[in-house]
Amino acid sequence: MTHFNFIEKIIEKDIKDGFPLEKIKFRFPPEPNGYLHIGHVKAICLNFELGRKYKAPVYLRFDDTNPTVENEKYVKSIKKDLLFLGFRWNKESYASDYFQNLYEWAIKLIKKGFAYIDTQSKYDIKFQRKDSFESGINSINRKRSINENLDLFEKMKNGFFREGTCVLRAKIDMSSPNINMRDPIMYRILYKTHHKTGSKWCIYPTYDWTHGQCDYIEQISHSLCSLEFENKRPLYNWFLEKINLNTSKIRPKQIEFSRLNISNTVTSKRKIQYLIKKNIIYSWDDPRILTICGLKKRGYPSIALKDFIHKIGITKRNSMIDISLLEYWGRKHLNKISTRVMVVLNPVKIIIDNYCSNKIEWIKLKNNPEDKHSGIRNVPFSKNIYIEESDFLEEKKDNFFRLFIGNKVRLKGSYVIEAKYVVKNEKGKIKEIHCNYFSKTESIKKIRSTLHWVSIPHIFPIKINIYKTLFLKKKNNKLLDEYEINPNSKKTIIGYAEPFLKKVKKGDYLQFQRIGYFCVEEVHNGKIILNKTLSIKNKWE
Repeated sequence: MTHFNFIEKIIEKDIKDGFPLEKIKFRFPPEPNGYLHIGHVKAICLNFELGRKYKAPVYLRFDDTNPTVENEKYVKSIKKDLLFLGFRWNKESYASDYFQNLYEWAIKLIKKGFAYIDTQSKYDIKFQRKDSFESGINSINRKRSINENLDLFEKMKNGFFREGTCVLRAKIDMSSPNINMRDPIMYRILYKTHHKTGSKWCIYPTYDWTHGQCDYIEQISHSLCSLEFENKRPLYNWFLEKINLNTSKIRPKQIEFSRLNISNTVTSKRKIQYLIKKNIIYSWDDPRILTICGLKKRGYPSIALKDFIHKIGITKRNSMIDISLLEYWGRKHLNKISTRVMVVLNPVKIIIDNYCSNKIEWIKLKNNPEDKHSGIRNVPFSKNIYIEESDFLEEKKDNFFRLFIGNKVRLKGSYVIEAKYVVKNEKGKIKEIHCNYFSKTESIKKIRSTLHWVSIPHIFPIKINIYKTLFLKKKNNKLLDEYEINPNSKKTIIGYAEPFLKKVKKGDYLQFQRIGYFCVEEVHNGKIILNKTLSIKNKWE
């Protein structure tokens, strides 16, 4: 039995009721005023995958109605993010492509008595709209004559008025319990250069006026948006009704679904801009935030983001998703594609006393046991090696099964060693650990721990960015969703890697054995920088 989400059920019913399959069309309409985040992935997957399912076109339409905050660099970043996710659009369009249509339709509404020019201040307009518990107050300008409204609207268009001195409002119902129907603003004056139309216009349509009309022009059959637009659906339909639609064309249907809310993070563009301004993060692609480019830079493969969205599903009920679910899908896919390597982050020196000083062995290790086609690499082994400092204790403690004096451990892919004694510096810190190795390791039973290591004569130093959660416990700061900033959310260290890492390329996925998953951010002049994506196990709290 085929399982449909509630949106697919609506579409299936429309088709059953006679809606032509060939006229189904979707769109993804981002505003180019910032970078896309994990919440947008839900809308992207929904629209583009429905397009694939119904063999229907999907438009990428930029909602560029506010030149104050919109920029061509955001247009480029949005297209780049869509391609990273594996989606291609059938047509690229802009709300600004239809500015002339919208202007002419606005004139029609004025002529029909459905719109008027209001010269009150924005504070008066806001005050008069009241709230849903009391009726609004009609503007003193609501009874202007049609001719006066037409004259004033033309003057607005021609730059006769200053910014903020007048707006065009729809004339609907100031007593409506739905605040959105209380004479919403359709046009405002902005003397700003637009990224596509330049200085051609000084009046710009609002989202409320633009959205449904653009859907109609492009003949979008099902206009999918997040749940906060549910109360705007009556306004969406009112505008479509009043512009006198051509009955031979498709009337778009708005359908709302729940937005994606993830714990312990912020996705608001305004809040991310605040974090950048305060130098808390360095840019929109900072790996500590959940922008798509930030997640890509941190090392999340696109399939992990899409499977995360698929697991959540499409519903009409808002809920908070634990970030550990996103991390789960990250690990699941990274485990399949990451090359296994050995890297020591906090080294302590091991000297194998009974191993020949000038001897070098090359040990064969699988690049990825999950992928039989991943190949085998050669790893050098010598008398002097590094292990992690945390893998050794001078004296055994309860539940510690790694290396301590008198204990045996196995070195990954190599020999069993036993710790004999340590040498310390003048400050009492361990300088080196002396061990013996056993050449016939297969005869040694009950070895409880296997450690990763690197050969000191062959180490390759690498720069590693370690990321932790950006937000800690809650505090009284509304701008940051009441989360406290973690001052130690990023640190950069030098790791010591096996020489295989000299061959890696930008974007390669690696698993540092026993440590975590990492992504190559940059390779330059023989030096590499990596970002930690996730630990091996889920340590998020």
